[in-house]
Parts: sequence; structure tokens; C-alpha cells
Amino acid sequence: MLRRDGARATLLARLAGFDRLVLLGDVIELRHAPLHEALASAQQALAALGEALGAEREVVIVPGNHDYHLLSAWLERRARDAPRAPLDLQTAVDWRAGETLATVVQWLAPARVSVVYPGLWLREDVYAMHGHYSDRHTTVPMLERLAAGAIARVVTEPRGGPRQIGHYEATLAPIYAWIHAVVQNGGLDVGGRTHGISTGAWSVLAGGRARGPGARLLAAAFPAAVAGLNRAGIGPLRSDLSAVELRRAGLRAFGEVVDRLRPGAEQVVFGHTHRAGPLPDEDGAQWRSALGCQLLNSGSWVDEPGFLGSSPERSPYRAGFAVELDEQGPPRLVNLLDEQG
Repeated sequence: MLRRDGARATLLARLAGFDRLVLLGDVIELRHAPLHEALASAQQALAALGEALGAEREVVIVPGNHDYHLLSAWLERRARDAPRAPLDLQTAVDWRAGETLATVVQWLAPARVSVVYPGLWLREDVYAMHGHYSDRHTTVPMLERLAAGAIARVVTEPRGGPRQIGHYEATLAPIYAWIHAVVQNGGLDVGGRTHGISTGAWSVLAGGRARGPGARLLAAAFPAAVAGLNRAGIGPLRSDLSAVELRRAGLRAFGEVVDRLRPGAEQVVFGHTHRAGPLPDEDGAQWRSALGCQLLNSGSWVDEPGFLGSSPERSPYRAGFAVELDEQGPPRLVNLLDEQG
């Protein structure tokens, strides 16, 4: 959306009232094109953000799964140098000239830039992270969940599943590295949208576009395939791909991450699923982890028509959501593009 003049101008105007902009993962789409193309697509928007903030204000980058490559050089240095402390809930990331991350930081000048992973404390009671660790727990049989289930049978996870950041990284990082390598070598065409594969599969299997005998056969066989994956120890997975179940699965999975990592925050902000919430008409109790932490999804600035349904203007997947946070008071979920009209 930020390649569109109107949407970009709306965000830049809103920044005037804030001291810090947190880009909560998937800042650059590095999984659908060679690196030089992905960077070229993002340069204008990032430069505009840095100019709007100026030298007195800050941008914080928290890499997610789609821009995990931004961490590659830093992670390699950590592995090559003397033993380092394990990653904690907010680990500072540095960069060197010539690295991809250094290029991104340069574009954001003159704003001050910091990079942390896998999340950061927005306030003593509010923590934020991209949310991709939830792919280890979701019951939706998407590509990364299936891969994580398979890898978990090879790596040494604690009994009962991940308990620390390093456990999640050991299972998920190989998936991100593989996808990045395949894309850079021209071997994976997932379309121009962030959720190209997921959108297409959901449209067919959930009945949105189950046209033709091949699609109908796939939809009919899907429950049996999921049952087979569960028997193979890849699950637990569910064959229900309704919009309600997608929301519930995402919340259950991220709530599981929060309760396992136990940041101690009263509220945790995340993104990843692109499903903003809780919205005013939703049951806030469903947006709590099992241990009572309030969850808040910051939504997306990616235009995904396949997820918008019959009422795009009310869809929780519509672009333009953001979370605003003051020194006191709860985080506020807003949609800047709705306000634009």
C-alpha cells in the first residue's frame, strides 16, 4: 500500500504526532522476487518514512518471517564469534556496511534507526513481536506449519514443544533460509502477493472458488490428507478453514507462544496473520491467552482482495490498520485508510 501516493501520504501525516515508529515485521517482501527487486520496491516508501520522522525521532525494525534475511549477516556473526548469550525477548541487532540491513537503515535516514529481535518492550506493560513463532503451533495446515512439524521431528525440542526463543529459532529458521534461497535462484513462484499460496489454497479449500472437478476433488480429499498428517506426527492440524476458525487458530497459536515465552506483559501486540483485532464488535475474551495476556493484532498494509470477503470495507483483513500507544493507557487499534475515506 505504501507504494500508493494516497496511502503513503496518510501515514506520513499521522506520524507528526508520534515520537517513534515501530515496523513490526515483514517490512520488505523478500520471498517473492530476487533481492534487488524487493529492495527497489521498498526504497521510496522507506525513504519517505525517514524523511517524515527526521533526525529527532526513531524507527524500530523488528524483522519477521518474510524479511528474516535482514538478520542473516548478524546471525552469522553471532555464530562465528565468541559464544554469545542466547537470544532474549529484546536482543539488539547490529549491521555492517554492505549488508542488506545496512542498506535499509541508510534509506531511513535521517531518522534514528534501531533493530531488535524477536520483539521489543513498547512500555513496561506492553510487549510487541511479529508473531511468526505461532507457525509452530497453529492448527491451519499451511506451508510453514507443515514444514515446522516435519523439522520438529528432527531437531531436539523439549518434551511438550518449544519453551525458549532458541527452540523456536532452531525449528523455524531453516524454513526461512530455504525459502529465501529458492526464491533467489528463481525456483519458487508464489505470486506478487504476500500470502499468494495461502490465499489461493484458502479460496479453493474453503469453498470460495472450488470450481471444476479438480478443485472439488481437492476440497473433498483435504480432510483425509489432514488426518494422515496428524497420524504422521506433523500435527495437530485441523481441516476447518472457515474464517472463524482461521481467527481462532491464529489467536490460539500466538497465545501459546506468549504463554510459553512468558514476557510478563499485560498486553502483547503482534502482526503476522494480517487479521487485525480485536475489533469493536468482537468478544475481547477470545483475544486473551490461556494465562490471561491481552492480545492485539496490528493488521496489515498489504492489499489482499482474496481475504476481504463480501464486505471489504468491514473486513479485519483490509489494509491500513496500526496500533497507537501513549505513555499511559491501553494500545489503540486504528485504521488510517478508513479515516482517509
